Amino acid sequence: MKIGLVTSRGGHLFQLYRLQPWWQKYDRFWITGRGGDSDFLLKNERVYYGYFPESRHLVNALRNFFWGLKVLRREKPDLLVSCGAGIAPPIFYAGKILGSRLIFIEPYDFIKQPTLSAKLVEPIVDRLLVQHRSQQRFFKKAEYWGSIL
Repeated sequence: MKIGLVTSRGGHLFQLYRLQPWWQKYDRFWITGRGGDSDFLLKNERVYYGYFPESRHLVNALRNFFWGLKVLRREKPDLLVSCGAGIAPPIFYAGKILGSRLIFIEPYDFIKQPTLSAKLVEPIVDRLLVQHRSQQRFFKKAEYWGSIL
């Protein structure tokens, strides 16, 4: 199985990186933003750098969608996994078109309201995981599997 790990930098990257005991077993690649944290954490990984800023930036969302189609056609992932943020929706929609399975993990720190990214991808994901039971009230098909942190 080949996995694409899709994440913005910062806390989103850190949460997905914490799943290393799981993802390190698989052929994988990352889609993220360039910066000190991604350069350090992913120095030995195959990384594609999307267009940033990505959150609430329509032009870069469209650019990331078409760029994502090219990357995903090349990599042919079986599964895409993300903790957000704005890079996830365009890449997930590209992945859906190309037949990838999709898992979105709602970030740990969003307990009073859902993220925009989760709301945008909820209709197309195979699994939407939340890290607090209270987050389930925001989504029709959310599943609680515990916390990453």
